[in-house]
Amino acid sequence: MEVVVRSDAGEAGRTAADIVQHALRRGVRTLGLATGSSPLLTYRELVRRHTDEELSFASVEVFLLDEYVALPAFHPQAYAQVIRREFTQHVDLDPSKVRAPSSTATDPVAEARRYEEALAASGPIGVQILGIGRNGHIGFNEPGSSLASRTRPKTLTEATRRDNARFFTSLQDVPRHVITQGLATISEASHLVLIATGPGKADAVAAAVEGPVSARCPASVLQLHPHATVVLDESAAAKLQDLPYYRHVARHKPASQGY
Repeated sequence: MEVVVRSDAGEAGRTAADIVQHALRRGVRTLGLATGSSPLLTYRELVRRHTDEELSFASVEVFLLDEYVALPAFHPQAYAQVIRREFTQHVDLDPSKVRAPSSTATDPVAEARRYEEALAASGPIGVQILGIGRNGHIGFNEPGSSLASRTRPKTLTEATRRDNARFFTSLQDVPRHVITQGLATISEASHLVLIATGPGKADAVAAAVEGPVSARCPASVLQLHPHATVVLDESAAAKLQDLPYYRHVARHKPASQGY
């Protein structure tokens, strides 16, 4: 696992955008996108590069990490709408190549199975963008999720619902159920890129990066991945015990290795 620490959230977002841009130049054509607040600066930077520097997404296929259950398809907080609003409608990405679990499927179990099959049919995700919850969840794999889990419906913890309530009119409006890629599904991506900013993520980051690999901290599964990059700002990195070593590696990493 590579840990990259930047001075602030803006720099962290630009670093993650660099990773995506380099991957596209190497021929990666499948991206996995997370929603939430952490990746937003990355998406905005990619939009800027598309507008100002002609970075193209025309041949890219996108898979979303998760989606609420029983939320109207055009609800502003449906994740397919959030990604459209924040990223995909602003670049030259074919809307038909943006895939997400259906928020209105009558059978969420069957819908999760269908989505897992669609991911498998398209081959591994080239770069999977991830955020991390305060309790260490990635996607909506809450603590206790099996490290071998596949795409499936999940019940959200009350802590996660409270964290997400800021996007809704009230806590009562936050759905209790979601469809999420599982930890094993996520781990099949070629490159995992986790972005975390702000002091509220410091405990979760420390547990994920330096704690034991455990279902108690689902993001710790990144420790098992052969190509995982954790991009942080200073405040999110504040509780890492080996922070001096990560800085040392960043300074002396051979340029040929890139990301």
